[in-house]
Amino acid sequence: MNSRIFSIALALVLTTLAPAAVPARPNILFIMTDDHAAHAISAYGSMVNQTPHLDRIAKEGMRFDRCFVVNSICTPSRATILTGKYSHKNGTPVFNRFDGSQPTVAKYLQAAGYYTGMIGKWHLGSDPTGFDKWSVLPGQGLYHNPAFLTPEGRVVAKGYVSDLITDLSIDFLKNRPKDKPFFLMSHHKAPHRPWEPSEKHKAMFANKFIPEPATLRDDYRTRTDGLRENKQRVFDDLTRRDLKLEPPAELTGPPRNQWLNQKPTEVELVADGKTNVLRGDELNRWKYQRYMQDYLACVQSVDDNVGRLLDWLDANGLRENTLVIYTSDQGFFLGEHGMYDKRFMYEESLKMPFLVRWPALIKPGSVQTEMIINTDFAPTFMELAGLKVPADMQGRSILPLLRGKHPWSWRESMYYRYYHDPGDHQTAAHYGVRTLTHKLIHYWKKDQWELYDLRRDPREMRNIYEDPAQKRVITKLKRELARLKTELQDNDEFALTQPANGVDPGPAGR
Repeated sequence: MNSRIFSIALALVLTTLAPAAVPARPNILFIMTDDHAAHAISAYGSMVNQTPHLDRIAKEGMRFDRCFVVNSICTPSRATILTGKYSHKNGTPVFNRFDGSQPTVAKYLQAAGYYTGMIGKWHLGSDPTGFDKWSVLPGQGLYHNPAFLTPEGRVVAKGYVSDLITDLSIDFLKNRPKDKPFFLMSHHKAPHRPWEPSEKHKAMFANKFIPEPATLRDDYRTRTDGLRENKQRVFDDLTRRDLKLEPPAELTGPPRNQWLNQKPTEVELVADGKTNVLRGDELNRWKYQRYMQDYLACVQSVDDNVGRLLDWLDANGLRENTLVIYTSDQGFFLGEHGMYDKRFMYEESLKMPFLVRWPALIKPGSVQTEMIINTDFAPTFMELAGLKVPADMQGRSILPLLRGKHPWSWRESMYYRYYHDPGDHQTAAHYGVRTLTHKLIHYWKKDQWELYDLRRDPREMRNIYEDPAQKRVITKLKRELARLKTELQDNDEFALTQPANGVDPGPAGR
């Protein structure tokens, strides 16, 4: 073969092997909910509901099966997403005020010419910075007729919060400068506690039976005190307010709130003129159904509104070069291990849904199994905007994964740390490492450990830390845990157990 023919052949091979070109500076629509479990999305195989519009993102784009949060609680996760840094680096380990003067991905993109917006759930205790337009809920915000904070002041809107956040997001898109790419964070309150659905969606689930998870009656055998002492159990810790029980008419003010905040051990139900008193296992089954019916109804409102946003993009010529991401700020327990809420390092709390549509680059119906974490989001947005990723960001751009690649050097482990102890629900502080096959958790204040083989025990029911046969595995995992702590510069064993700045806002702010 002469040199010219060889050169042509080589060029053809390299062209075939080269990755697809990245479209210049795509629009970015980052949709995030609060406390939406991946296993309550039918694209992830949900056994409890159907989410056709979220499934549409997966069908037209890519589903990530191993997306994890590095601190499973609302405010810290949001700070991590904005900064690309772990809690010990961005100063927001618990429900403390986020220092908005520090660099964020929104500021970087804004300086690079993006039109930036933040709509909906903010929950960081300080005003948004780095956004050309923002309208956010104060604290947790309300489901019905919520107030929004804006640079111009406080505005009360009439309607249901998921619909209103979507309306404001579409207004942002309609009124944006057309000569700039946009970066919009459209953040929903739903399906956060107290799970108050719209009337339409409430009716959809009112009489629906929700299958119970296999681990709903977990007895915590072999587990540590860190799990046994929790106060976020469906059977024991849901309040009358959570269960939507109606207080006696004569109660008003503080006595009414006291009644609503109690955890009932029996419930009277009146139907067709007959009174039925629920106790014991009958009451437990009813509590699970009430919890899940309201939770899933709130999810359904989000699904409908995601469909509205997708339809608007498609109808207005923004489909091809708009990167649409759907995620949640962490996972959530839907009765697994008997719990609701999040915080623990167990899979249901650790795993975030992460669905991406970008027709200009992503192959429809793709599934990505590489491990990503929420510190990766900011570096990804930086690279998409054509910017250099700052050295102090602790994540890694997932752009190669969006192309469908599986880089040989991609991470095979991730570090987790939860600080808020004693905090809400009496969830013990812990840190740990998750690999592709195992999970090691250390409740450092208790000096207790848990080890799970995720291949043989994916539901994490059997702590095998005390099994002598696991000695080599434990040694290997502790080395990896130490390596990650050193790499991430998390060197203070007991720091940041209290708010690092500002004041913990208390339950009303959560």
